Amino acid sequence: MIKVLRLSHRPGRDKRLTTHVALVARAFGADELVYTGVRDPALEDSIRKVVRKWGGNFKISHSNSWKSIITDFMGKKVHLTMYGVPIDDKMPELRGMDLLVVVGGEKVPPELYKMADFNLSVGNQPHSEAAALAICLDRYFQGKQFKTRKMGLIMKPSERGKIVVKR
Repeated sequence: MIKVLRLSHRPGRDKRLTTHVALVARAFGADELVYTGVRDPALEDSIRKVVRKWGGNFKISHSNSWKSIITDFMGKKVHLTMYGVPIDDKMPELRGMDLLVVVGGEKVPPELYKMADFNLSVGNQPHSEAAALAICLDRYFQGKQFKTRKMGLIMKPSERGKIVVKR
């Protein structure tokens, strides 16, 4: 079970980024995304449409409390931050475990750094939450998530053109 927690969604400012975080979570093997901040039914509808069209069991939901999501999760809590320990130093011991992967929004509450089991960095420069999540999930699954998951539609590899096939 891989759950992603996206902090502090602000529809006016973060709509595209939170959508991209959700799309990355789904495509790279997470089971669920929970977001906090302002509830955004359009975001939820958009992601649910992708799941209906392209397949899978991915879920998206909103919560008013990031703390309760972290406290209630029974697996390891991984906070992706550019201030953390390099992801490659810890990922081997995390593979196969249930993870809650936390990606920030606006200012991340200092308390989160203490609540996380691991504060991991994919780099020590400012970068996108979507990029950090993609790298984290790819390192966790070692690229196998694209070969083993059962999805409804996939893009068939092609040097030119778009070939969509049912799997």
